[in-house]
Amino acid sequence: MDIDAINALPCEDFVNIFGNVVEKCPLITAAVWSRRPFANLTALEAAISEFIDALPESGKEGILRCYPDLAGRDLQGDTLTRESREEHARAGLDALSSGEALRMSRLNWEYKVRFGFPFVICARMNDKANILQQLTERCRNERTVERARGIEEVKKISHLRLQSLVLPDAPNAPNKL
Repeated sequence: MDIDAINALPCEDFVNIFGNVVEKCPLITAAVWSRRPFANLTALEAAISEFIDALPESGKEGILRCYPDLAGRDLQGDTLTRESREEHARAGLDALSSGEALRMSRLNWEYKVRFGFPFVICARMNDKANILQQLTERCRNERTVERARGIEEVKKISHLRLQSLVLPDAPNAPNKL
């Protein structure tokens, strides 16, 4: 899909296509639609990032709360979004040993208790060992540091999701179901 086709989309179609670029946040996509026309994919991505950056800290935490626990009950209950399911699988989070699953569950719980939002990391850029390591290390951060880090990870996820929608042959694009 080229940028002219993206710019020509009615709001409803734009939201239907790009509404999960930021996990379960179609409102962001609807707001960004009004900033058309976009000069290129980079401009569309920048508009999403600028919208997120302009939110108050509570809004940023709200975005983080839209993301599922990694290898958590949404994965076990098969209620992940298609994008999250593919990202979990790519990182090997759907094939954890019982010990890894127990450790992931404990760390996810500790993280949420400490920060009030789930641990967010770009799973497509990491494997399960690195995710477990990052989760362990990031549990020690201060809340403001971790909120900012989580938002940076949201932007990485959004970048890859946007690329996979617009450039389906991109190297990091997931397999389509």
